[in-house]
Amino acid sequence: MEVCYPYFDPDFENLNERIYGPRVYVDNDDCENCTVVKVDSLEKQGPLLEVLQVLIDMDLLISKSYIFSDAGWFMDVIHVKDKLGNKIRDNKVINYIQQAIYRKGGLKNPQDQVMNSYENTMKSESCHERTAIEITGINRPGLFSEISAVLAEEKCNVIEAHAWSHNGFLACVVYVCDQSTASCIDDPIRLATIEGHLSTVLANTIHDKDHIGVKACFIESDRSMCQTERRLHQLMLANRDFDGSQSGPHSCSNTLVPSMRGGTEKMVTIDRCIEKGYLIAYIECTDRPKLMFDTVCTLTDMHYVIFHASITSHDQFACQEYYIRHEDGNIKDTDEERQVVSKCLEAAVERRECEGLRLELCARNSVGLLPYVTRTLREHGLTVARADIETHGEKTNNVFYVQDISGNEVDMEIVDTLKRELESLPYQVKTELKPQKQNSMERVGFSFTNLLRSQLEKFTHSFISP
Repeated sequence: MEVCYPYFDPDFENLNERIYGPRVYVDNDDCENCTVVKVDSLEKQGPLLEVLQVLIDMDLLISKSYIFSDAGWFMDVIHVKDKLGNKIRDNKVINYIQQAIYRKGGLKNPQDQVMNSYENTMKSESCHERTAIEITGINRPGLFSEISAVLAEEKCNVIEAHAWSHNGFLACVVYVCDQSTASCIDDPIRLATIEGHLSTVLANTIHDKDHIGVKACFIESDRSMCQTERRLHQLMLANRDFDGSQSGPHSCSNTLVPSMRGGTEKMVTIDRCIEKGYLIAYIECTDRPKLMFDTVCTLTDMHYVIFHASITSHDQFACQEYYIRHEDGNIKDTDEERQVVSKCLEAAVERRECEGLRLELCARNSVGLLPYVTRTLREHGLTVARADIETHGEKTNNVFYVQDISGNEVDMEIVDTLKRELESLPYQVKTELKPQKQNSMERVGFSFTNLLRSQLEKFTHSFISP
């Protein structure tokens, strides 16, 4: 007996998405100084984080942004510039932005076929098959140097590495390959040995061992820089770095907002919009690249949906305002929840901030240089607070943010000695001592809340005036 089943078109499942979005527009006419990227979609959460990842991976600077939602329809409006502060005028770049955002949404852009040549120029020359190692633990002076030494001892060549430290915690994502064959490391026994050795180094502390974590896994394709940095945010958040509970010479305890870290004043306030069921998060701080990305990452990882937002900057100062609600549709209107949101957003802003010495080392890629450099830094009384290491073909670019182990300002005489010692290697050494900046907390830019307050003040003044 022949059994017949009804036919279902496989494209029917995503028909609603293909009709209602996301739709991407890149406009150079609306704004005199910026290129405006508009994305609208009929989705529950909207593609905001995916859009930001595309723009950040292309090294574009976000100067202003507005997010709106109405009846399930989301619109993201983002003003961007290139590194030089100019509009995006290259049609290949504009088309690539559109294509990349469509791909993030799992859709096809009609202009896909014209973009392959530009996409190839965006890809790194690094190895496409690498082993990723994620490391979390309680930070201490010289820990990154010890991690580098362990990887060298295990015959691992570091292709790329990114490490953040905040409030006494360390999170690090390292991409390695086999030192002799330059191939990925996928032997489970060897991976377990590497994990065990790293865990032993991380456990050399009197603090709680619950924060220690080492995970090695094989990945078949490159993660983008943005994806790696989002993973660092997730690792820090999972270790509750926002609590600031770990004490030590290089931990910075969180305080009630406003706070001061690295000479930069910031303010985070959490209000309520009872009528609409929103929490309103307002953040004021010094403007910098990737600031909006860091904030949206943290809100997303805390399972909050952004319904409205306004992000503006003026005179190197940024104001961010988010109307958020938990993804389950409920608002957790408790003092404890508002305090957690405030601390997490403050931590999101602080994780990239690092005072002290910025040391950039450019050289031909060679096994053993990374552990040597980090050991040299430690021997000169310097500890790595943040690191960004990338390999492009035969060249490697290492950027370290280092601080004095005792917590004092970095002695420039030590820096001169360090430069002379490292310049004997095939390195180009650049140093930059980041100055501490003081910023006033004057509110700038557009704000939904400020608009309502100003209108109320005008009404009250006109009512009272004779």
